[in-house]
Amino acid sequence: ISGYSLVVQARDSGTPPLSSSVTVNVDISDVNDNSPVFTPANYTAVIQENKPVGTSILQLVVTDKDSFHNGPPFTFTILTGNEEEEFTLDPHGVLRSAVIFKHMVSTEYVLCVQAKDSGKPQQVSHTYVQVRVIEESIHKPTAIPLEIFIVTMEDDFPGGVIGKIHATDQDVYDVLTYTLKSEQKSLFKVNSHDGKIIALGGLDSGKYVLNVSVSDGRFQVPIDVVVHVEQLLQEMLQNTVTIRFENVSPEDFVGLHMHGFRRTLRNAVLSQKQDSLHIISIQPVAGSSQLDMLFAVQMHGGGFYKPAYLIQKLTNARRHLENVIRISAILEKNCSGLDCQEQHCEQSLSIDSHSLMTYSTARISFVCPRFYRNVRCMC
Repeated sequence: ISGYSLVVQARDSGTPPLSSSVTVNVDISDVNDNSPVFTPANYTAVIQENKPVGTSILQLVVTDKDSFHNGPPFTFTILTGNEEEEFTLDPHGVLRSAVIFKHMVSTEYVLCVQAKDSGKPQQVSHTYVQVRVIEESIHKPTAIPLEIFIVTMEDDFPGGVIGKIHATDQDVYDVLTYTLKSEQKSLFKVNSHDGKIIALGGLDSGKYVLNVSVSDGRFQVPIDVVVHVEQLLQEMLQNTVTIRFENVSPEDFVGLHMHGFRRTLRNAVLSQKQDSLHIISIQPVAGSSQLDMLFAVQMHGGGFYKPAYLIQKLTNARRHLENVIRISAILEKNCSGLDCQEQHCEQSLSIDSHSLMTYSTARISFVCPRFYRNVRCMC
């Protein structure tokens, strides 16, 4: 407890008794009676041979229960194990290589490290750091090609995470880093540590091929990343049809079924090969395991097929569609729960272009806006 605040009252013996009070603040000053504490108590670390001088090996973590002026900054010293000066330890507790290690020369080093606090008198503690030298990387990283589909309203893409690169390396201790060619950084970014791909705002429609690579420090491997951006037209929203799937998550639909279902759906509803199928959004149905897919079909000459026409085609081809994935319902209007007949139900669809949903799998990522249905009786 760093302090106490007491209220002291003095009362006299007169009639009536009179009194007054005063506040007494008692501050407890800290004595440097706690040593620094390493977490964990001892360390093990690994460095690959042939890594450049200055490679970070380990970050020491030290805490002190004393008040701030009796704790950090800490002074770190390597007491033993560094007689040949193979290591350096900076004021922040980062252990780095001072030579290029060779696995054939030595496979293990044991260092005794001291941490000293800033109090008077100073308190010290010790830890042991075991550093193993392993052979350099012998396997190249492997990465899965990634295709990303982005659906956005006209010139209104807010940006955000649109997918993640999945890469592995058979060398257990390899740390993978991801890079993007500099000329593409005005539109996209790649997180160097986890491979997440970030698109900046205002993407135009079209196809983008990203020059991404993954490196384990020795080998650098290119990754095929293709981004397709499609901008929605307001007329699409007035001619949408919803297919509701049973017992499927958005990620499973994107990763396992979307390509096959899109192909089967094209064969079912397109009158001409030149017609265009637009998947506008996919969205889980609240409180269920169902999934809604919103789509529209654009005619080759312009304009869109009416929902009633598409529903007729879907109904006739439903058996073929269900060879790919189980369908719960085909919806033009969603009037369940309203006390009006289907023909007297009006539905409007609104898109929230600033609320994007990203469904990312190892090979395919689908980014689409959230949509809302509003239904009312016209009777």
